[in-house]
Amino acid sequence: MEECPSKQVTENTDEPPNSRLFVVTSRCITEDVFRESFSVFGDVQGVWVVKDKQTKESKGICYVKFAKSSQACLAMEEMHGKVLVEGTKPIKVFIAQSRSSTRHRDVEDEELTRIFVMIPKTFSEEDLKNTFKEYGDIEFCVIIKNKFTGESKGLGYVRYYKPSQAALAIENCDKTYRAILAEPRTKASATEDYTPGAARSDYMGGTDSMNQYSFPMGDPGNYPVMDYRSGDFTRCLMMSTRVALTQEQIFALFDIIPGMEYCELQRDAYGLSKGHALIRYSNLGSAVYAKEKMNGFEYPPGNRLTITFIDDGEDRSSPVGRMAMQFVAAQMMSAVWNGPSTSQVMKPPGFSALPQVSRIQTDVNLPPLKKLAPPDSKTKERLFVVFSPSPLPPDVLEDVFCRFGTLIEVHLVPGRKVGYMKYADKQCADEAMAALHGRVVNGVKMKVMLADPPREESHKRPRTY
Repeated sequence: MEECPSKQVTENTDEPPNSRLFVVTSRCITEDVFRESFSVFGDVQGVWVVKDKQTKESKGICYVKFAKSSQACLAMEEMHGKVLVEGTKPIKVFIAQSRSSTRHRDVEDEELTRIFVMIPKTFSEEDLKNTFKEYGDIEFCVIIKNKFTGESKGLGYVRYYKPSQAALAIENCDKTYRAILAEPRTKASATEDYTPGAARSDYMGGTDSMNQYSFPMGDPGNYPVMDYRSGDFTRCLMMSTRVALTQEQIFALFDIIPGMEYCELQRDAYGLSKGHALIRYSNLGSAVYAKEKMNGFEYPPGNRLTITFIDDGEDRSSPVGRMAMQFVAAQMMSAVWNGPSTSQVMKPPGFSALPQVSRIQTDVNLPPLKKLAPPDSKTKERLFVVFSPSPLPPDVLEDVFCRFGTLIEVHLVPGRKVGYMKYADKQCADEAMAALHGRVVNGVKMKVMLADPPREESHKRPRTY
């Protein structure tokens, strides 16, 4: 790696944190071009162009060091995807990997947007928001409370929409708040000292916009799970999902079965979904029916829900009580298994069948379906798509990306969370990228970018996708 001529670079390139950028670019772009392009965002302390040790030619990688984290984050937000020199490919800009971080961070990394602060115990969430809103638009605030008394512990989290806003807050807020970037969530911190909301009516107007990321299924908490095979049926259910669902989605799904009196999405210390929800019905019959109907149900398509009974606190130890419970449960399961002819006997009053769920679950306003382009069409543009946490099925991707017209084919790279979309028309590809980049489809977040063109000088085997 060759340093820039000027020697004003600080010895520790990780101070302050997240102030150094990692840029993927064309090999022909020089250090002077980088310095000129990035200096408009703040004090550039150094530029390094990575060069081949033998040929001294650029490898198409550059590091840019700023004096402040907020300057680096703003530069990343504004310059990612921009073209520096006409005729070259768009650059990709990341926060560079540091000793405290094992990877490069991009503009959509949520860890760069959430800060941890120490606040007066008298602060409400509105006070917290009003204090920090001067640094940028706030997505949500959470005050950490004692799980037994409900009193504030004098700690809180603020999440912004952009990394530069969080960095500005850390740099400029009153030092008594001791603001820092929030550490990544761990299993220990996720279950510590948080009181998850109240009854179902408290959530119907709540915000769940932050729950757009998928997560692994975790521990549903301290609720005793009942084994229905041994005859333990209750009015309370625990739903587990691998895809983030909002409170409104869960409520609407389980409210189809009459008798639901409580629905609560379990949240962690940051106000984010744990992937579990607690549902309680007013009668045993509705709970058993919901368990049998919903367990294994795919919502959204591809995400299989897991439903278990949990202890509802009622005493069913008497022989008569257990017999009555088992009789009701047996009748309800018989109604589920034996079809409509017998289900009419014990089906809860007012029950309507489960709704037909659309194959595509997304908040994107998708155009109507369009026919694929002929397989032998010439490819005018390719899109490169990164999936999180895992790729969508090819037929679902085809369904989504064909709606913008002239899609030739979908190719998923085996063993990796990436794929390519081939289009016969550049404008159609651009429209798909503009509509779908950063959006969530069936619980999977997609980053949609223009694919790099194959290198003409390469002697490797030609691409087959």
